[in-house]
Amino acid sequence: MKRDGVTPWPQDAVRRYTARGYWRGKPLGHWMWTWADRDGDRVAVVDGERTIGYRELAEHADALAARLRDLGLRDGDNILVQLPNRWEFLALFLACQRIGVAPVLALMAHREHELRYLADLAQVRAIVVPDEWQGFDHQALATDIAGERPVLVLGGARGSAVDLAELLVRRRDPAALRAELDAVAPGADDVALFLLSGGTTGTPKIIARTHQDYEYNARQSGAVCGFAEDTVYLVTLPMGHNFPLGSPGILATLIHGGRVVMLRSPRPEVAFPVIERERATVTSLVPAIAQRWVEAAASTTHDLSSLRLVQVGGSVLDPAFAARIGPALGATLQQVYGMAEGLLNYTRPDDGDHVVHHTQGRPISPDDEVLLVDEQGEPVPAGGTGELLTRGPYTPRGYFRAPEHNAKAFTPDGWYRSGDLVRWDGSGNLVVEGRVKDLINRGGEKISAPEVEAVVDTLPQVRRSTAIALPDPEYGELVCVCVVLHSGHTLTLARVRAHFAELGVARFKIPERLEICTDFPLTPVGKVDKKALRAEVLARQDTRRAA
Repeated sequence: MKRDGVTPWPQDAVRRYTARGYWRGKPLGHWMWTWADRDGDRVAVVDGERTIGYRELAEHADALAARLRDLGLRDGDNILVQLPNRWEFLALFLACQRIGVAPVLALMAHREHELRYLADLAQVRAIVVPDEWQGFDHQALATDIAGERPVLVLGGARGSAVDLAELLVRRRDPAALRAELDAVAPGADDVALFLLSGGTTGTPKIIARTHQDYEYNARQSGAVCGFAEDTVYLVTLPMGHNFPLGSPGILATLIHGGRVVMLRSPRPEVAFPVIERERATVTSLVPAIAQRWVEAAASTTHDLSSLRLVQVGGSVLDPAFAARIGPALGATLQQVYGMAEGLLNYTRPDDGDHVVHHTQGRPISPDDEVLLVDEQGEPVPAGGTGELLTRGPYTPRGYFRAPEHNAKAFTPDGWYRSGDLVRWDGSGNLVVEGRVKDLINRGGEKISAPEVEAVVDTLPQVRRSTAIALPDPEYGELVCVCVVLHSGHTLTLARVRAHFAELGVARFKIPERLEICTDFPLTPVGKVDKKALRAEVLARQDTRRAA
């Protein structure tokens, strides 16, 4: 069922992508059973001590899909999902694909500030959470946000909440249920899921991905990265992210007949024993985690020799550190540069060291269009740096229910403005040089500076605020807020952090530095000159260290 607020694909693009075999005319739920028919009892997922075969996974997903329908969910509905890396998360995702219910994939770090906004924007019909996770009561928060809507809980449902594990129990004849659900399958060009953007204007925008475009996203990524039946993919990053879910990630592993291994934490002391036990061959990391793995690998007693490919994305790698990753982990490094809005670029497994260490790869599809433009929107000369604009068979043409933002983020002829400053190098690969958009990239999590500023501005002591990125050796960048205070007032970092926590803002967005300023430097047009302000703050820090 079509949803209001989704920008349609132009018909000429639909015909072209279909004719060239990128779009195959089937919803993701259809492919789940194609995998099950092909691989039967072969192991699809390992989650701790639990192993689940391809057919078993499909039967659990169908059982859950039927129970979701019993709860009143139908094709065209949306649900908010906030779950950790568990096999039940994957089964829920696939169940939704069977019946046309689109999950809005929130992160475990999100709190009331983000979750209430997402639930309202997507008009979700249900919320799915764990009971508690890392000491936080997700069930209580979800119940408060949900109102009369059902809350599905993984582990220890309380009150009127519904036990997700109970809904996964297979109670009906699988063949009959399969036929029943086939009859209510969604259309291939309908929305399959909603991913979250990094966002530059307040809270995150949500990105509607269709069954056709997202299946191609995963399938083509897997082909480029060499995924096959012997692939054992270790899920280290939160699977609500595009990177571990479909780039190539979990879906490409299942598409190509491999095995998915769930991991609760990416810490090397947790991951390394699992790599050894399951003989994992590929995984995805962000630079901060890659650094911890490289350091830990020097003294580990665990056998990491099964690793063949280590993908690193989320933020740009320092070339010197990139050169260390492969030798330290005994695997091939693959740089990944992409976005939940679509375009994916990878260095290839057989690329030389210069490409792997110094570039962020090249697009996966022959029909990925890339244009680099200057501030006036004109193409830059060959070898020049410009903002990356893109279109293609898995890059949607607009955000969900965001017409004003779409007018800025997309050109009239459908190009997505990435906000990244990029150049082509001589090898035909992209090199990311910086950003146009006002984002802070903390360990791969994209944080909107205006969103941070909007929260800081609600403090009564603050007259003006601005948020900037400061360099950090572990996370790449940290959030620093610079404030001009009302006369006679004081403010501490502890009070700022407490204010964010009180408002239920995700922990990774909470500022880690505070600078009190008398005024901000301005550009000629009167905007805060964040480049100059950042230089001032860094100079202050150097002075403090020297004192």
